[in-house]
Amino acid sequence: MILVKRFLLMIQFLTRIPLPVNLDVKTEDFGKGLVFAPLVGFILGACLLASYHALKLVFPVHVAVVFVMVIYIILTGGLHLDGLGDTFDGLLSNRPKERILEIMRDSRVGTNAVLAIICVLLINMGMLAAFSPEHMARILLLMPAAGRIGSLVSSGVSNYARSGEGLGKSFIDYCGVKEIAAGAVIYLPLFYAVWGYRGLIAAAFLTASAFVLTKLFSRKIGGATGDILGAVCELNQTVFLIFAYILLKM
Repeated sequence: MILVKRFLLMIQFLTRIPLPVNLDVKTEDFGKGLVFAPLVGFILGACLLASYHALKLVFPVHVAVVFVMVIYIILTGGLHLDGLGDTFDGLLSNRPKERILEIMRDSRVGTNAVLAIICVLLINMGMLAAFSPEHMARILLLMPAAGRIGSLVSSGVSNYARSGEGLGKSFIDYCGVKEIAAGAVIYLPLFYAVWGYRGLIAAAFLTASAFVLTKLFSRKIGGATGDILGAVCELNQTVFLIFAYILLKM
């Protein structure tokens, strides 16, 4: 029952999919529930795939993928894109650690945030438009899952950078190597079912890319925050699209 509760919690927290269920959760349920984050990504992917099939009946592919990205933002509430922007605003400010953390927590949006979000969305749309119809279905299914592998791995290999409370603390404090392994037991078979051996290669690469991105972002502030978890999620999706395209060309 606790596993079902944590799965539903992840749907409620990571998406804007209506799920009118009142859950009695503890702080640790957030971190341990990240085991199901990639599975929630598959649900998002299924929504994107259904939307794409409907949109391409009316619009050309390059227009349909733009709408698909808009639907993705609506389904997630821009949660991870917000983290991406805050992360780039803070880390590219060239300030001391405490000031970086203040900037990341500031609700105002700076130039670096806007540029990072625009670049990621443009790359995502361009890469999606480059895939052939033969591969589009599996790519849309796997893309959000790839991002949420990033959130799981990033939480599991990090310590919390702030001295006080924060949105990411409950995820980072209660997610570790055990949760990464449990999550892999879920997402590796799903990646294989969708894309065969290429799916396994992609999943392994995404696990590694999430680890590298987290360590790069964590260097300046001595750990991770909720914003960094969001940034790794979004960037891992972009890494997946680029890697998948190269993998198909090989």
